[in-house]
Amino acid sequence: MDNKKFQTGNVITIAFAHFFHDVYSAFLAPMLPLLREKLSLNYTLMSLLFVFQRLPSLFNPLIGIIAENIKVRYLVILSPAVTTVCMSLLGLSGNYILLILLLFTVGISSAFFHVPTPVLMKKMAGDRLGKGMSFYMIGGEAARTVGPLVISAAISFWGLEGTYRLIPFGLIASLVLFFKFRNVKITEDIAKKKKEKGIRETFIKHRHFFILIGLVLLFRGFMKSAIVSFLPTYMDEMGQSLWFGSSSLSIFEFAGVVGVYLAGSYSDKLGRLKMLYAIIFVTPFLMLIFVFVKGFLMLPVLIFLGFFVLASTPVMIAMVLEIDKEHQSFLNGVFMTLSFVVTSATTFLVGILSDLTDLQSTFKLTSYIGFAAIPVMFLLNKRYKKKIR
Repeated sequence: MDNKKFQTGNVITIAFAHFFHDVYSAFLAPMLPLLREKLSLNYTLMSLLFVFQRLPSLFNPLIGIIAENIKVRYLVILSPAVTTVCMSLLGLSGNYILLILLLFTVGISSAFFHVPTPVLMKKMAGDRLGKGMSFYMIGGEAARTVGPLVISAAISFWGLEGTYRLIPFGLIASLVLFFKFRNVKITEDIAKKKKEKGIRETFIKHRHFFILIGLVLLFRGFMKSAIVSFLPTYMDEMGQSLWFGSSSLSIFEFAGVVGVYLAGSYSDKLGRLKMLYAIIFVTPFLMLIFVFVKGFLMLPVLIFLGFFVLASTPVMIAMVLEIDKEHQSFLNGVFMTLSFVVTSATTFLVGILSDLTDLQSTFKLTSYIGFAAIPVMFLLNKRYKKKIR
């Protein structure tokens, strides 16, 4: 049986792994203004880069099944190294096809990292799953806070084509993870347990849950994609410097660190659905305010926006891991697929809309779409309020 004790040391180790992997995967958005200039890209082509980076997430359920039957800890250890090399070589890319190949490889690496690690976190968090997911997401959001600053500093020192010099740091991270993780079981012990239900039966049982969660992700996804993917470019169009744009994204992500910690932790006490509803209700209003403010007044609004936009993820992951005790890697894989596919689609559509109008109008439209998630939450609460903590 799983230990119900919150294993602080192991939880921090997993969060550390998440941090080092996602620092490098956060390089693309701050590099976009320079890549656009170098390769003469429009917004649609820029948005497609994010789509190709996330395309391997379509195979997340399959990866979840694999994770229940093989030793995947070495894939988790290797993933930061692969992501490090590919993302550090983006600046050397001389054409669009090479960019796509590098980002697609990063997507494969990311999928093999992000599918099994939340299941490991559930094991280490015991009966404080929400808190454990908060620590896990802190690693990711802290990485996306630091990542834009790291790549901006690298470009300032070495230029766009000198970012390959960042490769050794990521390789060291994988080496550290090897010594920390080489004897830690991730999902091998799950495979030894007798399953009462098959994969197909488990999916059919929870299909309505994933439909509703998918709709929530979709309606909120436009806001998140607009900011995470295009905020530095948006600031560039507003006449701000690359440093201001990268710093704005870091501020947004840092606020998300606080948001994911508090939302995940307090969802253990207040309830997942109540916490998620509050987050979904507030976010579109903040997005509207952000579009209308100018200059440095944007930063305080961005802090609140980062807090609420990113706070929903640990709550949702906790909900997914609580709806069934079996095939949790598979169920997490389904959720991750929904999340990444929605993010890819919304990022692509944001790029198209920005080409048809402009980024400011597109940002405004995403806030209106965000309000559509509120009635979906009523349905989710009505159907699952007795089944989810």
